[in-house]
Amino acid sequence: MSAGIVIGLWNIVRCTLFNCSPQFMYGWRRLILRSFGAKIGLGVIIRPTVRITSPWKLKIGDYSWIGDDVVLYCLAPIFIGNHVVVSQNTYLCGGGHDYQDINFPQTTAPICIEDEVWVAADVFVAPGVTIGQATVIGARSTVLKDVAPMVVAAGYPLRILGPRKKHVSKGLVE
Repeated sequence: MSAGIVIGLWNIVRCTLFNCSPQFMYGWRRLILRSFGAKIGLGVIIRPTVRITSPWKLKIGDYSWIGDDVVLYCLAPIFIGNHVVVSQNTYLCGGGHDYQDINFPQTTAPICIEDEVWVAADVFVAPGVTIGQATVIGARSTVLKDVAPMVVAAGYPLRILGPRKKHVSKGLVE
């Protein structure tokens, strides 16, 4: 099947069966994404208003949560680890354009959000970024480069505000 047909089919399914499904039908949305090639872990919560481009380039680990109106722009692979929260209105951008080139060609780079990360509301994550394990990104931040593990960071430009204290309970950072 050609790429154009698959993309068109995904857009039809996304706009009807995915986005129009009731809030509680998390398993249904996981099934739809898996049927389009996404790798979705156990117990993943994906809200119906999430917008995903190219789900076949998406991998989400176990027990992660993707909030309302999140955009997963998978022009390049997007990896979201285990026990991750991506809060509402966040934009994970796997591609853009080379503005230095007169032809404005598309550029892509993968995004990696490691385990136990919290990306708070309305954050922009640029192509090629890795957010280290157990890091917290504050609301309305812009992440343009890699962020170390176990820190709290926020703002534009993004600043490290301090370390994240680790409290282990049932194997999770809280």
